[in-house]
Amino acid sequence: MTDFREAVIDLGAVQANVEHLRRLIGTRHTMAVVKANGYGHGAVPVARAALAGGADWLGVADIDEALALRAAGIDAPLLAWLHGPDPDFAAAIAADVDLGLSSALQVRQAADAATRLGRTANVQVKLETGLNRNGVDEADWPEVLALAAAFERVGRLRVRGLFSHLANTSPVDDQAAVESFERGLAAAAAAGLTVELAHLASTAAALRLPAARYSMVRLGIGIYGQSPFADADSAALGLTAAMTLRGRVAAVRTVPAGAGVSYDYLWRAAADTTLALVPLGYADGVPRQADNARVAINGVPYPVVGRIAMDQFLVDVGTAPVAVGDEVVLFGDAATGAPTAAEWGAAAGTINYDIVTRVGARVPRRYLPAAAPAGPGGNGGTAAP
Repeated sequence: MTDFREAVIDLGAVQANVEHLRRLIGTRHTMAVVKANGYGHGAVPVARAALAGGADWLGVADIDEALALRAAGIDAPLLAWLHGPDPDFAAAIAADVDLGLSSALQVRQAADAATRLGRTANVQVKLETGLNRNGVDEADWPEVLALAAAFERVGRLRVRGLFSHLANTSPVDDQAAVESFERGLAAAAAAGLTVELAHLASTAAALRLPAARYSMVRLGIGIYGQSPFADADSAALGLTAAMTLRGRVAAVRTVPAGAGVSYDYLWRAAADTTLALVPLGYADGVPRQADNARVAINGVPYPVVGRIAMDQFLVDVGTAPVAVGDEVVLFGDAATGAPTAAEWGAAAGTINYDIVTRVGARVPRRYLPAAAPAGPGGNGGTAAP
């Protein structure tokens, strides 16, 4: 460890998680979702590791994320689905990025951009099936699907996918969404569309709702070795956490009983004790409110005490012989004895997704390599960042 803070990303774990999930789920196609800089892990290296693990599609939220992958030389099939009012569809089409479309306006914008380029745009229509975010409302399906079909007939669009997203609220709600999506597939067929890809499930539904698998699943949090469930941890799902957030003890101080610690004196020492200073804070993505979390120093768990500050926080190590430079693990793979991102999420009143995604740019990423690619997937198979 060359710095006093770092996030170690095990790309071999990403690859193995994808391989494991593909064996369990068994769909023809697998999309690895690498939006938000690969959930904080690094979009480009994670994409390469996921492709090496057998994913044959990549997914991102916006076009800029897609173009960054293309600029890195990754040529695997790629979908971007969240767009502003004036999207740069031409750049995406030129880079062979599939466009997720959520309105008649976006269908027209994609067709116009394709016409200007003299190309056919690959698009996938997103349907609203109960989450009430982006997606075509059911009342508008006939209009939008007919419009897309008309542009397909004249070669301006190729509609190769239909997709939506589940709320993961309850089995009843998710089943209602599946039934809605089935109506959407029927509406697409009635409009004269033959879609190659139908995808509704992210990691949670891919594992627990077989009816939602269709021809492709979108694997997000699972490929990073995190569980989407409150009732099953990563180990129970056969997954390995890919990120370990580490630091080094920057200072050690002995304080007397009654001493206040950090801003607002949220915690006072009950007895004489030793405090270790860890140089990570909320500027690095450590949640300010997680003052009852724990870390591991030299493999031993200790509690975080006092207010977490912008750049640092304190740990009560009691009488343990902790020294400046000792390793501190905030979270990582539970199999190593480390606290987990889920534990930090519980301490902060949030979820593991939030904990790993929020790790800031000031924290260097160090990558442990994955194995050689197992099969096709574009030239993104190499795991080195």
